[in-house]
Amino acid sequence: MKTKRPHYYDAQDLAKFGDIGRVNKELADSYFKYYGLAMGAGALSEREKALIALAVAHALKCPYCIDAYSSACLEKGADEAQMNEAVHVAAAMAAGITLVHSVQMMNKVDDLTV
Repeated sequence: MKTKRPHYYDAQDLAKFGDIGRVNKELADSYFKYYGLAMGAGALSEREKALIALAVAHALKCPYCIDAYSSACLEKGADEAQMNEAVHVAAAMAAGITLVHSVQMMNKVDDLTV
């Protein structure tokens, strides 16, 4: 289903990502080289890496990355159930990370009230 949806971000900007080297080509080239090495098959498959990237995209709230990695996951053989589960893992991690920091709050409350 191809539906044109409005974006808070301009969806056309994703195609301009390669232009990040406009004023510092050396750094951009280094990033793209590193990215290519990190995202290629290794101990993890490209499909697994795309699922991780999709989860991270949701956790860090990047609509460009969500678009890109939704497509990449499908292209690399992941299905919607796997993609959804990866997003739920990211959500569970974000919740746990938030909640575990409440220990610091409890320690401070204990220090101030005990």
